[in-house]
Amino acid sequence: MKKVEAIIRHFKLEEVKNALTEQGIHGMTVTEVRGFGRQKGHTEMYRGTEYAVDFVPKVKIEVVVADNMAQRVVDTIIRSAQTGQIGDGKVFVSDLSEVIRIRTGETGEDAL
Repeated sequence: MKKVEAIIRHFKLEEVKNALTEQGIHGMTVTEVRGFGRQKGHTEMYRGTEYAVDFVPKVKIEVVVADNMAQRVVDTIIRSAQTGQIGDGKVFVSDLSEVIRIRTGETGEDAL
């Protein structure tokens, strides 16, 4: 099993969610996060004063899938989240050794 984590722009969340749903992905976790990479924040004006915003707001999507679905999920996220501009985000793929559904005790892919 694989855990796919993607850090994307806020306004791309609905598009990514819909694209993953079309691929048969039925569960995901979404978290609002803040960070920076090459984008290195930005400046904003508030009441005539300029402020530096060091951490840019983003959305983190986490999806756990069977090994054979991981590349399709990654491709779907990239295709639907990409704008071509700096700050589009990152995708991370990790191996999972075990998944357990708390309610039933099912393990492995049965727990997904």
